[in-house]
Amino acid sequence: MFLSSVGFSIVIMSIWPYLQKIDQTADASFLGWVIAVFSLGQMVASPIFGWWSNYRPRKEPLTVSIFISVTANCLYAYVHVPASHNKYYMLAARGLVGFGAGNVAVIRSYIAGATSLQERTSSMANTSACQALGFILGPVFQTCFALIGEKGVTWDTIQLQINMYTAPVLLGAFLGILNIILILTILREHRVDDSGRRCKNINFEEASAEEVQAPQGNIDQVAVVTTNVLFFVVLFIFALFETILTPLTMDMYAWTPEQAVLYDGIILAALGVEAVIIFMGIKLLSKKFGERAILLGGLIVVWAGFFILLPWGNQYPKIQWEDLHNNSIPNTTFGEIIITLWRSPKEDHSEGPTGCPIAQAWCLNTPVIHLAQFLTSAALIGIGYPSCNVMSYTLYSKILGPRPQGVYMGWLTASGSAARILGPVFISQVYTSWGPRWAFSLVCGIVVLTITLLGGAYRRLVAFSVRHGRIQEEPS
Repeated sequence: MFLSSVGFSIVIMSIWPYLQKIDQTADASFLGWVIAVFSLGQMVASPIFGWWSNYRPRKEPLTVSIFISVTANCLYAYVHVPASHNKYYMLAARGLVGFGAGNVAVIRSYIAGATSLQERTSSMANTSACQALGFILGPVFQTCFALIGEKGVTWDTIQLQINMYTAPVLLGAFLGILNIILILTILREHRVDDSGRRCKNINFEEASAEEVQAPQGNIDQVAVVTTNVLFFVVLFIFALFETILTPLTMDMYAWTPEQAVLYDGIILAALGVEAVIIFMGIKLLSKKFGERAILLGGLIVVWAGFFILLPWGNQYPKIQWEDLHNNSIPNTTFGEIIITLWRSPKEDHSEGPTGCPIAQAWCLNTPVIHLAQFLTSAALIGIGYPSCNVMSYTLYSKILGPRPQGVYMGWLTASGSAARILGPVFISQVYTSWGPRWAFSLVCGIVVLTITLLGGAYRRLVAFSVRHGRIQEEPS
């Protein structure tokens, strides 16, 4: 998970300038597709790889999926070669990388099948911490590769350019190959029941006499659907928060694009560190309070974070009266909002207009969100999101019980991918048209409905073995 997340995040900050360089016809709306196609590919692939892992050794879907990602990264490094339609080659490369990322379902399924109920939360938290750490370090490595520059060096024999845009994906491909080697040499099939006893599985080529049959019983489909909805909402909310971060701070505090990239990058890095700490702390808290209680508490903290973001008072943001042209973030497409994250710090934006653009009519009557208010909100969301994230799929794995979970985990991963697509679209439209008061009020409403759903299904969100009376219920 660590190597895969590094391989993904290491290229994120360079996509927009590389797209502009290889194809002058690419615009902001196409950038939105390039960003979204990763999640689309993952959404399609997750159930497929999950189904595969149910009936064959997990090494197979893991190796094939990572090989697809390695191939896609190599394609990304060569998208400058064709004489035309380069942007579509980049689109295909990012879609294939997303398709390969569908192996997250296999990984979670493997962890769920290889751990007892007592080990499950700790193992899931460790996996999430590794993934979060990879997402933090990826952009750091990208910054180091910026020292190579746009020109870099060219290997004429194979038409390979090694520069600040291609070096990260080549490293990603190398990490993928390393991942394949580790899987083939170290990973072994292992499956236990909820009590920790080894049980038979189609993934095993040989069966041991000590193995026991997996307990039989029906899965609570209401609990399954509820957990999928909870997971969707959790990822939906954080995706929209990440998306709106830069436009919000530029509108409220009149930051220039380079200031927004710097300060918001620091904020996201701090949230990543905070998430790793939360993942470690959850292992202890879950033993005392149980997964359901932590999930409920995390949702309440997220609600508090967005409630604090609601504008109040009689101080208003600086109004940007001038025609913004390319210096604005505002309005229209998801791609245009994302562009700010790729603006080069070397570009001079000091002469461009700053503040809340007059094209957004709500700027005239919406109070400013104070910086302390915003930072407090970000800190709370940084606590609530990782708590809800790891608890939702930990609960999900326990609800499914000691049987192959590949397909179910595939659907869970697909719901998360859909959330990462729809969240940015939702917030970009609502924020631009109606402003932060309506946007964050609607988010608060969504969280309240989610808490209500969790409360209604609370007693059903129990482990398979607990539901069938084989293990005593844990505290929650």
